[in-house]
Amino acid sequence: MNATQVALKRRKERIDRGIKVRSDDIFALTSYKEMLYVSVPPVLPVAVLLVLPLVLPPYWQKVLISTAVFALLAISWDFLVCVGMVSLGQALFFGVGAYVAGVLDHYAGLPIWLGIPLATVIGGGLCTVFLIPVLRLRGVYFSMVTLVLPLMLERIVEATGAFGGTEGLTGLKSFPNQWIEQYLIIVAVLVALFGFRRLMTTDYGLVLKAIRDNDRSVMSGGLNIYWFKAQALFITGCMGSFCGAYMTHVYMFVGMPSFALDYSILPLASAVVGGMGTFAGSFIGAFILVPLSEALRGIGGLRIVFYSLFLVVFIVALPEGIFHYVQRKYQQFERWVTVDK
Repeated sequence: MNATQVALKRRKERIDRGIKVRSDDIFALTSYKEMLYVSVPPVLPVAVLLVLPLVLPPYWQKVLISTAVFALLAISWDFLVCVGMVSLGQALFFGVGAYVAGVLDHYAGLPIWLGIPLATVIGGGLCTVFLIPVLRLRGVYFSMVTLVLPLMLERIVEATGAFGGTEGLTGLKSFPNQWIEQYLIIVAVLVALFGFRRLMTTDYGLVLKAIRDNDRSVMSGGLNIYWFKAQALFITGCMGSFCGAYMTHVYMFVGMPSFALDYSILPLASAVVGGMGTFAGSFIGAFILVPLSEALRGIGGLRIVFYSLFLVVFIVALPEGIFHYVQRKYQQFERWVTVDK
């Protein structure tokens, strides 16, 4: 009997680890071991994020802030995808929020605790107004509009000299201390991560998913899909505007770099690498790509080459995303079994 015939007698079998699932978040647990099995995945990122600011050196604390901001932008991008709208312009939400916060600080003199919430809501509203005329567009057409808008606003600021023009607005207020600065964005990321995962399991979330899957059926049910899309845009715009307003007070500056393409491309790449449609995947992707980008900064121009190769390897080897792969490996195990003839 040759090796091929021997190999044909065995195959890999994938088996669940024995936790009885009644729904995505309801389990029938029978022991403390099973309770730990279910509770560790959501508790671990919370514990790690709360401890990291206490152990990281000052430089990497700033990297942690940038990582958390991109994670929040990636989660907001993923939320729009769940409604069927693919955005290439997260920089629009970030930049508008940054400028609104800068204007409220520089011209109105508002304190941070009032300026950031106002910039979040006003920025989200302005972004929604900008995109309402194109809500009926689908696919690449909607994506192209979201890509062009931040570039257009950047050129308007440059040409008119509004809000400081190319020099921007400087001397803005900073956070009272580094702990408020760091834990504010960490709490915001955790609230967004767990909040959106819960939201998409509610009746409202099911309607948003239905719009993505078959908007014509939702319309035939008597629901105004454009109203729901506008709401999704406002929620996403508020998240992006919060990021922009927050970073404005971190840097104590706002200018044309707030509309940089990095704020559009990195969130998208994070969601693709981590796994789209999961929110946790976007979170994981951002916490891989942003620190990696900083770690490669020392090699100069080769940084882009290695960074691009890393993206290609992940996309080709794990097209489903890191989160789906890790989740499958965590919930199931594989073993070789003998196939009866």
